[in-house]
Amino acid sequence: MSEETNTAPEVKARKGRRGEVISKSGDKSIVVQVERRKQHPVYGKVIRMRRKFHVHDEKNEAKVGDHVRIVECRPISRLKRFRLAAIERTA
Repeated sequence: MSEETNTAPEVKARKGRRGEVISKSGDKSIVVQVERRKQHPVYGKVIRMRRKFHVHDEKNEAKVGDHVRIVECRPISRLKRFRLAAIERTA
């Protein structure tokens, strides 16, 4: 059973949302904009939908313009509900 609990965080780390760092809002904090594409149900046009997330960056690694992967976690502050999982591409 302990083996199953050890693999769960690895699986969760691979998943997550991908986005671009648009702001470094303070110490250990970044703002990530995640974009997804959705087709309009009636007209069929592909629409770009964007959303901003406040993310906890423990090591202050990410810079503005980096493409990162974020995962959901416990509430860290009033706005931060995500943490930085990996930096996929640097600016």
